[in-house]
Amino acid sequence: MKLITHNMLTSKCLKGVVTGYPLAINATDIKVKEVDFNPEFISRVIPKLDWEVLWVAADSIGHSDGLPRSLENKYDENEEFLKKAHKVLLEVEVEEGHLTCPESGRQFPISKGIPNMLLNEAEVQ
Repeated sequence: MKLITHNMLTSKCLKGVVTGYPLAINATDIKVKEVDFNPEFISRVIPKLDWEVLWVAADSIGHSDGLPRSLENKYDENEEFLKKAHKVLLEVEVEEGHLTCPESGRQFPISKGIPNMLLNEAEVQ
């Protein structure tokens, strides 16, 4: 699971959960896989992200090195920043572990890089 995906996941469909965001990451296996750098894509996706959540997620799995805690002004003109954001968004991948709902504590497994967010019928609002 790439951190770009994590930034968009929520467990708000669980009974009794209002926002279910952000999900905490407990990673047992992380891989870094090189992906071609596309500065235009990174520049366009950053405004759609919750940057603070991204930084906390990267930090929780040990990959926040050099990544600013808050979003810089004119970030789209800073190639060094875009490369760091690219790495954390697209190259760092949680292969195994689980995500935890902040409100209910419900855990969702991550296996072979895929988070399983399926709910039992009794868990759905």
